[in-house]
Amino acid sequence: MNQLKTIVLLGVLSALVVAAGGALGPQWLWGSVALALGMNLFAWFFSDRLVLRMSGAREVSREEAVELHRMVEELSSKAGLPKPRVFLIDAPHANAFATGRSPERAAVAVTRGLLEILSPRELRGVLAHEIAHVMNRDVLVATVAAGLATAVTHLAHVLALSGLFGSRDGEEQGSTAGGLLFMLMAPIGATLVQLGISRSREYLADESGSRLSGDPLALATALEKLHADAEAAPAQVEPATASLHIVNPFGATGGITRLFSTHPPAEERIRRLRAMALDTFTTNLTRGSMPRRPQLY
Repeated sequence: MNQLKTIVLLGVLSALVVAAGGALGPQWLWGSVALALGMNLFAWFFSDRLVLRMSGAREVSREEAVELHRMVEELSSKAGLPKPRVFLIDAPHANAFATGRSPERAAVAVTRGLLEILSPRELRGVLAHEIAHVMNRDVLVATVAAGLATAVTHLAHVLALSGLFGSRDGEEQGSTAGGLLFMLMAPIGATLVQLGISRSREYLADESGSRLSGDPLALATALEKLHADAEAAPAQVEPATASLHIVNPFGATGGITRLFSTHPPAEERIRRLRAMALDTFTTNLTRGSMPRRPQLY
C-alpha cells in the first residue's frame, strides 16, 4: 500500500507539472522541468557528502565500533546489499539516518546519543530501518519528488508573472487573479504531496526494516525512546537534513501541522509495528510453531 501510495503521489506531482506547463505552453514546460532536474541532479550526486558534512559525521572503523559494524554487515548481507559506510555523529540527541544515491555509495550515520539510550536489540532495529531506506531506493524517490515539486514551483511563478504582465505580443496568458491563485496554491500543493511521499517511505522503511530484522517490536520500542528524546530536547540540526532522520529531530507535530511534517505520527508508526509483530506471532502459531509471545507493552 505504501508503494502504491508513492506511485499515486508521484503521479499527482507529474500531473501538476503538466497542468502548469500546459497553461504556459510547451516551451515553458520543458525549460522549467530541465531546470528542476538540473538542480536535483546536482543534489543527487553530491547530497551524501553535503549531508554528512553538515551533520558533523565522521566515518568510524571496525576497531572503533565493532558491534555497530557487525550489525550493519549482518543486515546489509541479509538484504543482499553492499555494506554501507558507518558514520558517527558526536551529538547528545538520539537519531540516525541513511544517505547515498545508490547501495554502492550508501552510508549509515548514528548519533552518540542514540548509542547511549538504545539497547543492542533496539539499535539493530533502527539500523534495519535505515538499510531498508537503501534497499527501497528512497534517496532516488525523494530526488524525483523534489525535482517535480521544484518544477511546479518554477512554473507557478512564471505563470503568475505572465498573468500579471502578459506576453510580448500583448496577448493575455491568463488572468491576474488566476495567475496569483496558481502561484500560491500550486507550490503548497506540490510541497504537501512531496511530504506525503516522505511519510509513505518512512512507513515502508518501518515495514521493510522489520521484516529484514525479524523483530518489529525492537523498532517500536526504539521509536518510543527516540521520539521521547526529541520531544524532551529538540536537536540543533540543519532543517534541510531533518527529513533524513528516523524521527523528526525537532519533536512531534500535531493538528494541521502534521500535513507539513516529513515524518508520520510516532504513535501510528508504533501501532503498526506492534500490529505487525502480533500478526507474525499469530501466523506462526497457526502454522504449528510455538514462538515466544511478544511483549507489546
